[in-house]
Amino acid sequence: MRLDKLISQMQIGTRSQVKEYIRNGSVTVNGQVVKKPECKVNALEDKICYMGRELCFQKFAYYMLNKPSGVVTATKDSHDQTVMDLMHDAAGKDLFPVGRLDKDTEGLLLVTNDGTLSHKLLSPKMHVVKTYYVECEGALTSEGIFMLEQGVDIGDEKITLPASVSNVKQLDGTYSMLLSITEGRFHQVKRMIHAVGGNVTYLKRISFGGLFLDKTLANGAWRPLRQEEIMQLANQNQNKNQNKNKED
Repeated sequence: MRLDKLISQMQIGTRSQVKEYIRNGSVTVNGQVVKKPECKVNALEDKICYMGRELCFQKFAYYMLNKPSGVVTATKDSHDQTVMDLMHDAAGKDLFPVGRLDKDTEGLLLVTNDGTLSHKLLSPKMHVVKTYYVECEGALTSEGIFMLEQGVDIGDEKITLPASVSNVKQLDGTYSMLLSITEGRFHQVKRMIHAVGGNVTYLKRISFGGLFLDKTLANGAWRPLRQEEIMQLANQNQNKNQNKNKED
């Protein structure tokens, strides 16, 4: 594999940044400075160091993206800009978004190439919590809150699982709130609000599986997950599996 490609997959920097690091003499291969990004190396056999620190090949990459409105959650699209277009310079092979956010929905989106983790996070059996900040037209009554928290009929075979409603703020003809759900049905939040007499005008996901949107990320910006954030996602799944085993 090319040296610059291998190092970028270790999330040291973008492909263009890594090329500069190599040309500046910051990278050694088996103790020798290598200044050619195209140099061929073996991740399993060669000792590769950046700034004197040995690099360990990382199979998977994990990113947090603050998805903007107007961008579709897909790897490719013939008509619209995709979330992966925003991350064209991100390190890692075969990256994809975990789940989806509607085109007009903003906020936290996990992007990775770890198919096992993605499958667990999206499994209906896992009941992974997703929290949204929602702005709506209409008025949210106490009955409406009760319906959301008990499960509401949105036209599917089954009513929704119980949701959590908090931080409700009401004005004349509009309201906002935080809504936490554990499913991922088609247009679910919008349909839930419609079922209690409201209409969603703005929707932003602020957390997913215990991972919270970095408030310093501008719309369309992304960053690698920190190790503790990756562990948060992994441990959450372990805990849920343990709880399920206890119930069984």
